[in-house]
Amino acid sequence: MNKLYIIFLLLALMSFSIKSEYSKTGKASYYANKFEGRRTSSGEIFKQDLLTGAHKNLKFGTLVTVTNLKNDSTVVVKINDRLSQKSGSLIDLSLKAAKQLNFVKNGHAQVKLSYEL
Repeated sequence: MNKLYIIFLLLALMSFSIKSEYSKTGKASYYANKFEGRRTSSGEIFKQDLLTGAHKNLKFGTLVTVTNLKNDSTVVVKINDRLSQKSGSLIDLSLKAAKQLNFVKNGHAQVKLSYEL
């Protein structure tokens, strides 16, 4: 009986340590300056100098890693706004995030978006 209890406990502990990751690739764009100071869908005030992003359906407050597939630069942003379901972008980023990913001049980039579930 004691061995069975230990095996059960080990299996339970292992299930808590197993993590899965969401990963998707697509186009990233960034907010125009006209949105500075406006309220986002989450209720926060948008600021270009923060590391934030908009996504079609991820929960507000989710921290996601965005990697520019052209140059391997990465940034972690907090989702605080919604993208239109019609948008062709996977994520829309603040200017600060776009600068860290080095795609401001181009206006958009192919990225990988990932986070732990």
